[in-house]
Amino acid sequence: MKINYITIYLLLLLSTIGCEGFLEEKPKDIISPENFFASEADARQAVTGLYSILKNNSIYGQVGLDHFYDNGADIIEPNRAADILEPIGNYSINEALADVSIQKMSVADTWKDLYRIVLNANIIIDKVAGNAAIPDAVETDIISETIFLRSLAYWHITNLWGDAPYYTEALSIEEIKKIGRMDQDLIISGILEDLQFAQDNMPRRDEIPEANRGRASKWTAAIVMAKIYMQQQNWQQGLDKCLEIINESSHQLMPTYDDVFDPRQEYNDEIIWSLDFAKDIVGQFEVGVPQLPGNGYWRPSMFNPRLRDEPANSSQRAALVEVLAANGAAFNGTGLQVAAKDFEEKFPQNDLRRALNITDTYQGFPLVFPYMGKFMNLDQESSPRFNHDDNRMVFRLADVYLMAAECENELNGPANAYHYINKVRERAYENQADWELSGLSQQQFREAMYDERKWELAGEVNRRYDLIRWGILLEVVQNLEYRFWKPNENIRPWHVLLPIPLQELQTNPNLLASDPTNNGYR
Repeated sequence: MKINYITIYLLLLLSTIGCEGFLEEKPKDIISPENFFASEADARQAVTGLYSILKNNSIYGQVGLDHFYDNGADIIEPNRAADILEPIGNYSINEALADVSIQKMSVADTWKDLYRIVLNANIIIDKVAGNAAIPDAVETDIISETIFLRSLAYWHITNLWGDAPYYTEALSIEEIKKIGRMDQDLIISGILEDLQFAQDNMPRRDEIPEANRGRASKWTAAIVMAKIYMQQQNWQQGLDKCLEIINESSHQLMPTYDDVFDPRQEYNDEIIWSLDFAKDIVGQFEVGVPQLPGNGYWRPSMFNPRLRDEPANSSQRAALVEVLAANGAAFNGTGLQVAAKDFEEKFPQNDLRRALNITDTYQGFPLVFPYMGKFMNLDQESSPRFNHDDNRMVFRLADVYLMAAECENELNGPANAYHYINKVRERAYENQADWELSGLSQQQFREAMYDERKWELAGEVNRRYDLIRWGILLEVVQNLEYRFWKPNENIRPWHVLLPIPLQELQTNPNLLASDPTNNGYR
């Protein structure tokens, strides 16, 4: 869904949470919600505004969610010390540091933007429901998509903070500022009901117009439900949701792992949801926030190598630059997201996925650091530094197969679970003897899943979530070595959640009423 400039005034209109200055002003020329929702086009543009918040650096636009779901685990670490990643990746985060923002990437930024989605979604639902200017079928379509996006925001909120404020009505800012934290289980119960409504009413992938392929489909809602059921250890309902996607959707596993990440196939059959980004779009993200040169999407730059670090033999740098130039490419990234030391050392050498997860050479030049090639784009024309047009993959079918395997094993042991895990492993090895698992106990299969999800889904915003739900984050991190920081020494049991930022606590003291420790950080 390419961003239209009309979203700028929508963001100004609706994105008020955490923006006290805006609340204190009396703008005369901004269209009010009451007057804006006068047509289907207005309502759909408002939903587009929700997607543009999702694309902010604090969520999917840069490494906002990567911070929480991948850094500080056992897959990704920076190639050097970096303030932008240190508080979470090194487990030094506290209430005050949660407020420190670098390029709109902080705990506070993520909290505010997720709640902006909630606030805006509630306004949209309130103004679209029963709106005579919008046909009934369109109304259902818009509301179901909006409910999905709100549920997605709440899912991330509960994953990151556990108990949290929860509201589904169009409340005023003053009302919101007094809401305390609700039990996480109650929030999850509410969003499961909403996600089922969304799945029942959202379009299938083949029903979404090509120009809007960045929209979520009914299967996006289904995969979030499956993940929640697995988090609850509700294995049967988790398996049922996975099988709905596998058997009823048009999604198929791609023939090779490389095909999944081919930039020429950004909407391939395996991808359930991918957020699209455009190059050279000023204001693609939050209005009024300074952007780096190019004003575009820059997550790939975090994974691209930095020329000053490479190659391993520095005397070959001129030759490397010459080869890059001949390929229309450049090492124009930051190198702040590379394969972790442990990940590199343990990744099976005969696994065909290794090359895209451990990229340690370029055109014959040995590199200093192991980069994750599946997220790299070195093309100077389509993907210059901090101005990429690459999609951001969110969910894909291989994840669902591995989820189905896990659910089946937890329910009945590995006998039928092999079918699902081996479908994924088959393309990862040349020989059947290498990819075909058999003869494992339930516990051995469980441990095989720990590794298989790591090799298949590395860097795809799953790992810490998986380690936390398996109850092994502390054990895993404490038994690793890292390049720069000491997360293995710093991690504590409460680091499965984040602290609510200090500014939020000062604005709303009720956030401490049910938990004066602020998730253990006090």
